[in-house]
Amino acid sequence: MEGFEKVTIGEPMEVVVEETSCSKSSQIVDLLRKFLNVQTRRTEAYANLRSGFNDYMGGGTEAGYQQVCREITEEFNECSKLVLKLEALFLNAGCCRDDLASLLRSVQAHEKQKLQLTVTIQLLKKSGRPSERLVSHENCRSGTPAAHECMHVHDLTVADGTEDAEADAEYDGAMKEAIRGVQDAVTSINEHLDEVRYEIEALEAET
Repeated sequence: MEGFEKVTIGEPMEVVVEETSCSKSSQIVDLLRKFLNVQTRRTEAYANLRSGFNDYMGGGTEAGYQQVCREITEEFNECSKLVLKLEALFLNAGCCRDDLASLLRSVQAHEKQKLQLTVTIQLLKKSGRPSERLVSHENCRSGTPAAHECMHVHDLTVADGTEDAEADAEYDGAMKEAIRGVQDAVTSINEHLDEVRYEIEALEAET
């Protein structure tokens, strides 16, 4: 009787545990792939933002650029909402993967930093270096804001002395800091995405 009890009770339990583990792994893989899809959407949104800004700097209208900014803002907000939902799913009893939820939170933080600094860079480029803002472009070779060559920039900077030089130095410092911040954010995001891909590979190898 003891042997019979071990067979009828023990074997089905092992099968159930294996199926449950397989189902859980598949669920986690599915959620991670959805997260990667969200990141692809973010990449496409950044490409559209850069394209819209380049069009504006090449002579496009302010209204057109602002429309692009509104569309991109809506897309980023939607992406953030989706990631928050995925994070919540990793925390629930079905997954119990606090580590993956934490990873998604970290990506969210870096994405926020990247977007803020990207906007800062575009605003700086729109305003231009302080010394160049003083130049009259009436006789410049090109009428577009990003493609002219003005021969008076150096003369005005020298004439105005250290005030313009200090303003330019502050501008250059702000630009370099923003660019460095974007690069750091991108590096961190890519490292986290590599972790996600490794996790997917490991989970798929188990099934």
